[in-house]
Amino acid sequence: MKTKPMYMLAGVAALMASTAVAQDMAALEAAAKAEGMLTTIALPHDWCGYGALIEGFKTKYPEISVNELNPDAGSADELEAIRANKTNTGPQAPDVIDVGLSFGPAAKEEGLIQPYKVSTWDDIPESIKDADGYWYGDYYGVMSFMVNKDLVQDVPTDWSDLLKPELAASVALAGDPRASNQAILAVLAAGMAAGGQAGTESGTKGLEFFAEMNKAGNFVPVIGKAGTLAQGATPVVVMWDYNALAARDTLNGNPPVEVVVPKSGVLAGVYVQAISAYAPHPNAAKLWMEYIYSDEGQNLWLKGYCHPARFNAMAAAGKIPQELIDALPPAESYAAAYFPSLDEQSANKEAVTAGWDAVVGANVQ
Repeated sequence: MKTKPMYMLAGVAALMASTAVAQDMAALEAAAKAEGMLTTIALPHDWCGYGALIEGFKTKYPEISVNELNPDAGSADELEAIRANKTNTGPQAPDVIDVGLSFGPAAKEEGLIQPYKVSTWDDIPESIKDADGYWYGDYYGVMSFMVNKDLVQDVPTDWSDLLKPELAASVALAGDPRASNQAILAVLAAGMAAGGQAGTESGTKGLEFFAEMNKAGNFVPVIGKAGTLAQGATPVVVMWDYNALAARDTLNGNPPVEVVVPKSGVLAGVYVQAISAYAPHPNAAKLWMEYIYSDEGQNLWLKGYCHPARFNAMAAAGKIPQELIDALPPAESYAAAYFPSLDEQSANKEAVTAGWDAVVGANVQ
């Protein structure tokens, strides 16, 4: 009997693999549709294009309703929601979470999340995913200043500018630094700009910086958003660039907004996805992961100004529309960005959450 050429065997193997994936996806879709619901938490529609992602998922799977919990929750709040609903299969129990990088390993260690590797797993860089599939990076951005140009004539270009007298009662964080990953990493960035190494030192120097800002009367203990910026309550908000750019688009020139990446302390932050170990709808959760890590889902994140986890692999494969790349800030804005390690983030987080009240003394809410 003749042996088939190797390329034919490879083709058959590829076809079998493709069929197996399709069968697995068909089974997953059926199981998810039977559950009929997906419960998310902490997904504001203007954060990273999540509004379009949620609508895209609902359009693709109309049999699955999406129950959205507390869009403004921080990463710590998301983990607490899992803890508080371990025995609850009702609508207050989240199926999936989107948290800061340092919260992923902590959730795994505590047994709050379960493993699942999406079909595009190999495209996710090794450095931002758990080897066993408990958590994996979804997108990243850099810390920036969102500025109301109607109220701030001299737009700050670096962290030290936030201490100037003309910014009295003007500067806010986009979260509570005792619970919000975005705010915790803003303190890290400020600490790095002040000369601190990422980790405990950045946390300490960052706290000192915000204490000085608070003493000068420049810090506003209000969680900054597009609305508070437009109203004049927080003319300058420190937040991820993708959130600031989305807010700029939403405000549509009223007031005019400038988004600035500071000259020093340029910090990149990665967020991660995970499925709750107690998810009431585990199959819908897995299907959601498949959707957001698909080409469609990744490009929707990019449309929301976030660099998705599969960006490099998709760019190499020609799967990213040029207009999405052109809409991003110049590449040089990201060239100097520092990606802190898990250990550095954890040490910084411990310093910031433990020391904010005593050192800064501003009750952000």
